[in-house]
Amino acid sequence: MPLTLLVPVYNDWPAVARLVEELERELRAHRRAASLLIVDDGSSTSPGAALMTVHGGFTSFDILHLRTNLGHQRAIAVGLAYLEAERSPEAVVVMDGDGEDRPEDVEKLAQALERDGAARIVFAERTRRSEGMTFAVLYWFYRVVHRALTGERVRVGNFCIIPGTLLRRLVAVSHLWNHFAAAVFQARIPFTTIPTVRGPRYAGRSQMNFVGLVAHGLSAMSVFGDRIGARLLLLTCALTAAGILAGSTIALWHLTARVPFSASLAYGVVATVMLLLLAVATSLAFVFIILSGRGNQGFLPFRQYRDYVDRITPVTSHDYVQQPVPGN
Repeated sequence: MPLTLLVPVYNDWPAVARLVEELERELRAHRRAASLLIVDDGSSTSPGAALMTVHGGFTSFDILHLRTNLGHQRAIAVGLAYLEAERSPEAVVVMDGDGEDRPEDVEKLAQALERDGAARIVFAERTRRSEGMTFAVLYWFYRVVHRALTGERVRVGNFCIIPGTLLRRLVAVSHLWNHFAAAVFQARIPFTTIPTVRGPRYAGRSQMNFVGLVAHGLSAMSVFGDRIGARLLLLTCALTAAGILAGSTIALWHLTARVPFSASLAYGVVATVMLLLLAVATSLAFVFIILSGRGNQGFLPFRQYRDYVDRITPVTSHDYVQQPVPGN
């Protein structure tokens, strides 16, 4: 099965240059035909300095330049919609360009898809990560909160292979504009996983800061806004009932049983904490209502992706040839 590789990039060209070289080596080793599409997410630097050699290991090699920086997830959405509309690929591999998605795992994904009869999306589930302790603790906390609010376990990132038959379904999912993997789960598109190891970055530092990571996590959870809203509503009702019960108990004990003031104060603190939790839960509900509105049915990737594409650059020689986007 020939592959189409989709790699979103923002200013990380040195890492992408190394990724391209290693992908070529892996594809040749396995005699696997593949084309490469890099989605330039509105980079402020040119790819020319990093990609100045002819790469003959691909059946085609193009850079899809976006009009502006949309963010990692939306760059993937535009790239997938473009491929589905213009190229009708048999299978699309989505991977990051920094080396953390290892080129040697591409063949593992392809073989898993072929064994499965191309019936499901195959995600790379990381069994070991390479981040520091602080990130690991925060990521564990995020996974606990995500599971509690959505009922879904965080298992995968973007690295996967999508059969062409399911790509047609995926680009019609509006939540793809918010978060790629969460959109697959929310739309109940069949998928499976294979174990992989997260690799080290090839070059430079991640463009994602702490605020970006938080926004990315919230965007993933916002795809399940209906579930989160229902769970937060139940939590709000439970906390309200508990607060009323605690307050009534304190008042009753203080008036009838002459409970010491210290005991009354302790129960008062408990009631106050419950009310504060209620306020937090209500605030979170509003946050997710707002975020989930970003993925409304008014935006469908397959229909509106052209609005964000600037040009296509075939990488066929030392000089880049710019071509207009089909249909523009």
